[in-house]
Amino acid sequence: MTQRKITRTLLFVSTVLGAAAPVQADPVQEAQIRATEVAPGIHMLEGQGGNIGLLSGDQGALLIDDQYAPLTGAILKAVSEITDQPVQFVLNTHWHGDHTGGNENLGRRGAVIVAHENVRKRLSSEQFMEAFNRTAPAAPEVARPVITFTRDLTFHWNGEEVRVFHVGHAHTDGDALIHFKRANVFHLGDTFFNGFYPFIDAGSGGVIDGMIEAADLVLEQADESTKIIPGHGPLGNRAALQDYRDMLVTVRARIDGLLEEGLSRDEIIARKPTEDLDAKWGGGFMKPDVWVGLLVDGIERNRK
Repeated sequence: MTQRKITRTLLFVSTVLGAAAPVQADPVQEAQIRATEVAPGIHMLEGQGGNIGLLSGDQGALLIDDQYAPLTGAILKAVSEITDQPVQFVLNTHWHGDHTGGNENLGRRGAVIVAHENVRKRLSSEQFMEAFNRTAPAAPEVARPVITFTRDLTFHWNGEEVRVFHVGHAHTDGDALIHFKRANVFHLGDTFFNGFYPFIDAGSGGVIDGMIEAADLVLEQADESTKIIPGHGPLGNRAALQDYRDMLVTVRARIDGLLEEGLSRDEIIARKPTEDLDAKWGGGFMKPDVWVGLLVDGIERNRK
């Protein structure tokens, strides 16, 4: 593993909790933000956290997620190279720190933060992250969403119809999927890790069934021209999402079968139910044995 990959892994583990641990890293590398035009007025920004969506135009900029607090300056610089309009809205796809770490900085600059009501609840109180055995402190008031929704929300902004809809108990209990309807672009937050096993936060209400349902919901609306911004990984399309969804269904069925046999969590991990899939999907943050254990936790929790 390269030093950069090690750094990114450490950053993910620490900042997904909302409280970054000290990490030795090259600050220039950490400040790099790459922008890709997905459609006219819509960009994907990649840095050191979850992928950011940007809708720009004369009415101002709308950001989907904002990565880590130390990257706010670099993110705003990247935005300024695309539009001279300020960031008016920040839409959080869920509560994890690698997607909400810049909320405080942008909130203090006047951006209106929007998210599902469960995101505000979780950012408003201390959270225990079972997957990492760590506690995330409550975010300051200025970093919390000031507009929340329970199911659906629509922005009519910069000539685009931005449909936001909640999918319950997928990556977390507060996930939002975003559809730029006219541009035929989606941003799926961490319900979609393009090319590798996803982190599913069972302690925050996440479960694999909801991840599959989220993918199915988008696949029903997508076509061969649809572009899909994942929470992590490269820009995707319908075929990539279908491949990812099929992998989730396969693994879910295998673990179900092992649970029906009466195997324990450790016994299921020892069976290596993803072994034939690991070469393709196991190269990300979630290593196969850890991922299988988290899936079992989520499935068993959901059965109670």
